[in-house]
Amino acid sequence: MTDANLYFRPTIKGTAMRNRILGLTGALALAGAMMAGPAMAQGASCHGGMSFERWLDAFKQEAVSKGVSRQAVETALAGIRFDPNVVRRDRGQGVFQQSFLQFAGRMTGAGRHSNGVRRLKSQGRLLSAIEQKIGVPPPVVVALWGLESDYGAVKGGSFNVIQSVATLAYDCRRPDFFRRQLMGAVQIVARGDLRPNQMIGNWAGELGPTQFTPFYYFENGVDFDGDGRVDMINSTPDALASAANLLRNRGWQRGQPWLQEVRVPAQLPWREADVDIKHPRRQWVQWGVRSASGRPLPSDGMPASLLLPMGRNGPAFLAYPNFDAFTRWNASFVYALTAAYFATRLDGAPPMGKGNAPVAVLSPDQVRQLQRSLVARGFLKSGPRATDGIIGSSTRTAVKAAQIKLGLPADSYPSPELLQKLQGR
Repeated sequence: MTDANLYFRPTIKGTAMRNRILGLTGALALAGAMMAGPAMAQGASCHGGMSFERWLDAFKQEAVSKGVSRQAVETALAGIRFDPNVVRRDRGQGVFQQSFLQFAGRMTGAGRHSNGVRRLKSQGRLLSAIEQKIGVPPPVVVALWGLESDYGAVKGGSFNVIQSVATLAYDCRRPDFFRRQLMGAVQIVARGDLRPNQMIGNWAGELGPTQFTPFYYFENGVDFDGDGRVDMINSTPDALASAANLLRNRGWQRGQPWLQEVRVPAQLPWREADVDIKHPRRQWVQWGVRSASGRPLPSDGMPASLLLPMGRNGPAFLAYPNFDAFTRWNASFVYALTAAYFATRLDGAPPMGKGNAPVAVLSPDQVRQLQRSLVARGFLKSGPRATDGIIGSSTRTAVKAAQIKLGLPADSYPSPELLQKLQGR
């Protein structure tokens, strides 16, 4: 995972929606005066000095060697050039500081929820057909549709997607990921789904109301309207069915739950609360976990993880195996949990509670102080991103180890108390 409790760090999936949240437009516009030279030079540095044009020619040969027709390759890549503005946008992604309660409350608020309820009704026949064929229930599909694009209201951008992913594949930051996206874009054209001039979307290559990058478009796309091609830009049936298909391909189990809000007792083996740790539900019952309404949970063998996005005093959830499909849709823990929670809301669950007590949120500067202390004490491995002010999975793991060592409740939440102890205060 690339994200954790306190911070929302943009990832490739759903970047168009996130850029609106982050309010990056103005900041990125200021970066527009930068020259293209340094970005091109950096790209060449990890390709043995090869220019973008020579690199693209080599890519064309690779695509042909993998069975894509030369005509389709030339059609897809005609006129493609390196776009330094795309690299600047990629470098300019920021960190959005909000607590989980703030972020989830904002993203699943009254307007988006009521609109989602309307979509469940207006698209009921289509969503039922998708569930019957693919196995993913309507509230889950609609939740992702809403979070990614406000149900298609936000188009995602005006970038040439093929040019964007080619630029980022040549760039040195994430070349392997974007090379796959570029191959997917060529394959989309070769399959006849879209023409190159139709592939307009976000700077990071995302297309349509469910914001698929090209490789995932090609791999998971479904022609659900039966017109002979996968059109996730203009066809709502194709877009929603493809979203369901991606979840199924990432392990979604038909008819199984995904998330449930719960209450936790004052005392619990807190180190067991982790997305990567599963226990039978009866074990959580024995430890005193109850449903959000206060009623007992079924004491059965259903595997479940206890998620505490703001520590033991904040909101609490049991995540069932289907929750993993949300994290495979987007690796951000905050985003995945928000999407899964929103799906429960659309499925009829009440708004979540705020937890057992107020929760203090560290400032970015305090997070960096915490990380420096964790590195100094050997809990966190040093490196260029170790003290970046972002509570990611590595920092969470280090926080838990420090809590255990210092005799604090090991809920992986970076509290002011932990910071004070690490600093010897």
